[in-house]
Amino acid sequence: MRNSNKKWCACWYSSSSTTLLLFMVPLVVISGLVCVLGPNTTSNWGFMSNNKYGGLPWLLNLNSTATGGSSSSSSDISISNNLILNNNSRSSSSIDDNNPVSPPSEGVLDLRSTMVVVDADREEAISDEYSVLNRSSSSSLATQAVPEVQLLNGSKQEDSFNVSINDSLIVVPIVNESHSPSTNARRQRLELIESHLIKARAAIKEAKFGNQTGDPDFIPVGPMYWNSKAFHRSYLEMERQFKIFVYEEGEPPIFHNGPCKSIYSMEGNFIHEIEMNSHFRTRDPDKAHVFFLPFSVTMMVRYVYVRDSHDFRPIRQTVIDYINVVSGKYPFWNRSLGADHFMLACHDWGPETSSSVLNLKKNSIRVLCNANTSEGFNPSKDVSFPEINLLTGGTNGLLGGPSASHRPVLAFFAGGLHGPIRPILLEHWENKDEDIKVQQYLPKGVSYYDMMRKSKYCICPSGYEVASPRVVEAIYTGCVPVLISDHYVPPFSDVLKWKSFSVEVAVKDIPNLKRILMDISPRQYIRMQRRVIQVRKHFVVNSPPQRFDVFHMILHSIWLRRLNVRVHDDQ
Repeated sequence: MRNSNKKWCACWYSSSSTTLLLFMVPLVVISGLVCVLGPNTTSNWGFMSNNKYGGLPWLLNLNSTATGGSSSSSSDISISNNLILNNNSRSSSSIDDNNPVSPPSEGVLDLRSTMVVVDADREEAISDEYSVLNRSSSSSLATQAVPEVQLLNGSKQEDSFNVSINDSLIVVPIVNESHSPSTNARRQRLELIESHLIKARAAIKEAKFGNQTGDPDFIPVGPMYWNSKAFHRSYLEMERQFKIFVYEEGEPPIFHNGPCKSIYSMEGNFIHEIEMNSHFRTRDPDKAHVFFLPFSVTMMVRYVYVRDSHDFRPIRQTVIDYINVVSGKYPFWNRSLGADHFMLACHDWGPETSSSVLNLKKNSIRVLCNANTSEGFNPSKDVSFPEINLLTGGTNGLLGGPSASHRPVLAFFAGGLHGPIRPILLEHWENKDEDIKVQQYLPKGVSYYDMMRKSKYCICPSGYEVASPRVVEAIYTGCVPVLISDHYVPPFSDVLKWKSFSVEVAVKDIPNLKRILMDISPRQYIRMQRRVIQVRKHFVVNSPPQRFDVFHMILHSIWLRRLNVRVHDDQ
């Protein structure tokens, strides 16, 4: 297709100026008539509004101007190719994928100190921009995709989850030729949903400048949050209106099922809780803000993958077939090219599984334990959630520990050689310092969790993948986590300020680990330890779920990503 396009362009420019003039005159006349009469097709628009540091809805750039007919330049965005939809593998047009996303111009706000949302006036300006672009759009569904936001190159470690984009919102036209009464009714319901989301964004913006909203159960306060008022109001808005449609297609054990007593237990736990939930789950897809693809990667590895075959094709085909089924039966996947859909996986192969369908990887919300930016995790649309090893299916006996003054061990780690980081840790510290208790195997009779409770800091190095259940185990036992991991986005980083209650150590600084920890003053350590206890609420697994616990925090992270997507039908 690309070669033929180039050939057509060559023929066009080789023609005479007379031919060009004869062609352009009627084209200008037709274009004028189209502008006067308006479009005759119904276009479906999906766009993602992004910002410098992770795509939060309260962190949009308010200083850029949305003018009619303007959009991102070809050097600013990349369009995905080879979309897999409805049993067809189609090729799409591509804007130069080799050009990086331009850095933001003036006006981009730093989410770590200020939180704002787009206001109603800007929403109206954006809508006008869509209308103008819509009139000139004749692209088919198969040739469009929500662009992928690229990560800022050269970020410092503490800002590794930040992204950089241009000032313009990314706009994607999608054509839908249907004019049936049912389609019009569905379009009206979608517009109502989007209008409520606009109001939610405005309410979050106002909360930043107002008083703390009252709450009978819990009011988030403290330096553990980027902005506790904005988070609280966002959470309340989520409780008030967020609805999730779970596709009912698919049979257990691959679908609607997952492990609940393993290191991957959060897959089964979430699937079970969302399907049993009567508050957030809706049976009416036209009332849904997001759509859940209820497959378990862990169960596919167990039942679809042939062990030791190194053949990933059966898993890929399972995902392709499932999306073909739901996109053929329902209009919602095609309507947004998956941008308002989400999958959830705690298995290491979650990112690989999502690449089975291009739009699932580039457009959909991927809720992953393996939140590795070097492997394509995109914080502006993807969600990092915690890996929790629930061997018994619950947290009995895991929660709690002594105060800061009753922890005699400086730092603790126990674990085998797994991945590239742990061998470095063991080489420098295994049985070499009384203050740094680093061992592969604990002595007989010594409890792993008791050692965590005796320690001030719990070392949490990555294994082969970036996520580690030690992070949550440390929080459960009141031990300050020491994160040693490259390219890891900690869970709920859009809300929680991890530096206030954890320590990040670069792999190259492992030899200096003791000095780094000793340089933290006793007063600062006590503050961090107390904050660990305060944020514990957000990581606890409850059955049934309780407000602000890990289940609701996962939902809130998905809610934030949905606030950054607008699906807009325009006649």
